[in-house]
Formats: sequence, C-alpha cells, structure tokens
Amino acid sequence: MKYILMGIALVLVIQFVYMESSVVSQSNSDEYQVIPDEAIRLRILANSNSDKDQELKREVRDRVSEEITEWVEDLTSINEAREIIHNNLDQIETIVAETVGDQTFSVDYGEVEFPDKVYDNLVYPGGEYEAILISIGEAEGDNWWCVLFPPLCFVDFSNGATVLDHDDEKQEEQEEEEEEVEVSFFLWDWIKGIFNV
Repeated sequence: MKYILMGIALVLVIQFVYMESSVVSQSNSDEYQVIPDEAIRLRILANSNSDKDQELKREVRDRVSEEITEWVEDLTSINEAREIIHNNLDQIETIVAETVGDQTFSVDYGEVEFPDKVYDNLVYPGGEYEAILISIGEAEGDNWWCVLFPPLCFVDFSNGATVLDHDDEKQEEQEEEEEEVEVSFFLWDWIKGIFNV
C-alpha cells in the first residue's frame, strides 16, 4: 500500500512540474512577435568571426538600429518607413563610417538574401527580404539581423537572445525558472518525508 501511495504521489508531482513548465514555456514564447509580411529588416555581416570583428559588428548594430528605430517607431505605413530610410541612407553610411573607422564597408538597401533561422521554436524561412544590408570588410563573419519596421530590433533573431535594454528581463525570467525548479524539489522532498523514504 505504501508503494502504491508513493507511486500516485510521484505521478502527481511529475504532472505538476510538467504543467508548470508548459505554462512557463508558453508564456515565454508569447512574448516574441512573428514578423509581418510587410517589414523592413536590417542585416549586418561582420568582417570575420574574431572577437574584435564581432564586437565591431555589435557596435554598428547598436548605433544603426537605435537611430533607425527613432525614425520609424511612430510610423504605421511601410511606405513612409521606406521613404524615410531611403532618404537617410547617407546618414546610415555616416554612422557606420564613424563606427568602423578605417575598415571598409558598404550599405545597401533593397532585396537581401537571408538564411533560414530557428528562434524560440519558430522557423523564420530564408529568402529574399526588403532590408538594409551592412557589410563590414570581407563580410565573412557571422551575421546579425532584426526587423526595423515595425520596430522589433529589441529581439536578436540571430542567436535567440534579447539585446539592448531587455537583458534585465531575460535574467528575471531565468531566476523565476530556477525558483520553480526549487519548489518542485521541495514538493518531492516533502512527499518523501511523509512516507519516510
């Protein structure tokens, strides 16, 4: 009888833990937005995968996406966003030039090839998309991309991490998940204590 009750308790604990993890997983995935059909992306190709070149890519990312997001954050029309970006390409080139120093680069706006990307259990299919493409040096390093319009550049689609000012939210989510695991182990210890296992 003791082992039957232990088995039932174990099943209840497993079910509780599974339900909790499902809710956390679902609530986390709801935070990420799907890219709309009418969108303008930003893709940045680093010179290489060296730490220095990847850091330079991130500096360009931060400065360019911050500037463009200010231009388009209140817009509701993709045509307005296109016009603003097209009219300010020289300003984007200036920002990139100031950031990369003597490194060669190019800034292009039009149809840009993107690879397939899996991000938070969602697949973003590869293909040609309207985008600003910034190529630094040989452009042979890992790329970074986001959606400029509508502004989704707080999400780093390249590696599944939040960027800019959203790092604190990610850390809070991780701490909440760790706390839930501790609660689950507490329940198991409590049940074991009842049956003196």
